[in-house]
Amino acid sequence: MRYFIRFAYRGTNYHGSQRQPNGISVQEVLENAMTRILRAPIALTFAGRTDAGVHALEMYAHFDWNGNPEALLSPSDVVYHLNALLPYDIVIYAIFPVKENAHARFDAQARRYEYRITWKKNPFSEGLRARVAEGLDFELMNTAAQYLLGRQDFASFSKVHTDVKTTICTITAANWTYDLAEKEATFTIEADRFLRNMVRAVVGTLYLVGRHKIAPADLQTIIACQDRCSAGDSAAPEGLYLVHIQY
Repeated sequence: MRYFIRFAYRGTNYHGSQRQPNGISVQEVLENAMTRILRAPIALTFAGRTDAGVHALEMYAHFDWNGNPEALLSPSDVVYHLNALLPYDIVIYAIFPVKENAHARFDAQARRYEYRITWKKNPFSEGLRARVAEGLDFELMNTAAQYLLGRQDFASFSKVHTDVKTTICTITAANWTYDLAEKEATFTIEADRFLRNMVRAVVGTLYLVGRHKIAPADLQTIIACQDRCSAGDSAAPEGLYLVHIQY
């Protein structure tokens, strides 16, 4: 039987969401905990991957259960025991059965990310917001963000040498909200799919607009180039959050 798991994590202490040989990952910690609680090997397929230091307020994964059928008769009990075992920076919200062909990654219809920044020193947001220099022009950045909307080839904002078949995505929302008094801002972007490093590259390019180094309309040229070197540097990972996945 196939199950979905809905969870969240703070990515500060992890080398990304997916298992890798050079550091601890969210997947490794989750699989180890589930294997211990369910007393059978568990392999998770995540809805997507996040880089080192990136957070998720809502992430999904699926797994197939071929073990003792009584072990998952009460998923809420499994959730309780998992949360007791897991470290403070990973939380399970729910485990629920789905159709046998349901897929956490391929069935997702849209994903929403937020990128959170601050330009004040705050020990309580360390690692949870990216610290930037004061003076960004958010009105110009919002004007530039409108050039991102629609179905386009976003190779200019993708990490190179990835194994994706296409770099075409459809972005349905992209805008900054900001509080100048609190010295905080959030960039929200939603699309049917995202490329590796895409959101951080977009934010880094919008910084150039906000610093008056390029014009908003230059986003059109950057997108048309389909060359990562034409866009700005990637923004820091700690400001990025996966906040919603739509199925």
